[in-house]
Amino acid sequence: MDPFYPRTIKEANIAAHLGTSGFRFLERDILDTTLADELAGTDRPFDVIVHLAARAGVRPSLLDPEGYRRTNVDGTANMLALAARLGVPHFVLASSSSVYGECTNVPFREDEWPLTPISPYASSKLQAEALAQEHAASGAGRVTVLRFFTAYGPRQRPDLAIHKFVKAIDEGRSVQMYGDGGTRRDYTFVEDIVQGIIGAIHRTKGGTYAIYNLGNSATVPLAELITAIEEAMGRKAIIERLPEQPGDVPLTYADIGRAAADLGYAPTVKLAEGVRRFLEWYEARPVH
Repeated sequence: MDPFYPRTIKEANIAAHLGTSGFRFLERDILDTTLADELAGTDRPFDVIVHLAARAGVRPSLLDPEGYRRTNVDGTANMLALAARLGVPHFVLASSSSVYGECTNVPFREDEWPLTPISPYASSKLQAEALAQEHAASGAGRVTVLRFFTAYGPRQRPDLAIHKFVKAIDEGRSVQMYGDGGTRRDYTFVEDIVQGIIGAIHRTKGGTYAIYNLGNSATVPLAELITAIEEAMGRKAIIERLPEQPGDVPLTYADIGRAAADLGYAPTVKLAEGVRRFLEWYEARPVH
């Protein structure tokens, strides 16, 4: 519920789950050190913690590097301490393709080293990975790190490219294109990401600490993305060309061989279908 974008959108995203048996929503801060005490009284043990909470976004992190470090690094440390305190045997950590920085070895492999993040957000994610590795090495539990590659689809954050572009075209405003449109991203549909998370929860291979890329293993230029959105909407975009932004990497491209072998990960949704399914949600969404 961080106020990065409106709370009403987030409440709408979880509304359908609130009456579901087995679902419990606790609104808490991951920096709250009393959370372990509260959960220690639960009537059932936890099989796994899937830690998806973070301050997100490369560009906003440039304006608030300390805030990103506090939430993404200290918050992860607190969640790992909670896992150790409660004896949770498996911790799944959401990381990001941004940790690869301006890597030129493509597609990106999980064993790439050294990694040179170029934004506070990317750096905070790499530091969170290091804490998780220490947790596993200490014998506190297994850890699975998932590096997400440009997730998109229904419920996507309103500040991210596909959502932002669709909204601009829908409202007759210009689409801001940074650079010449040649930056490339490995866009990954949310259902494929979820498939990978479920595979990670149940993984039996890879040892006590393992890192996996969750991408589509297909890289798309920004200009091509805009064209795909135009075709799906049946409308032309008004392009506003702007300079490249600090912290943005020129390319993301996932090698998903390890995830396929260990998690059974197999993304199926191509960009055109994913954009179409995003549009269906966008037009039907309850909160605008």
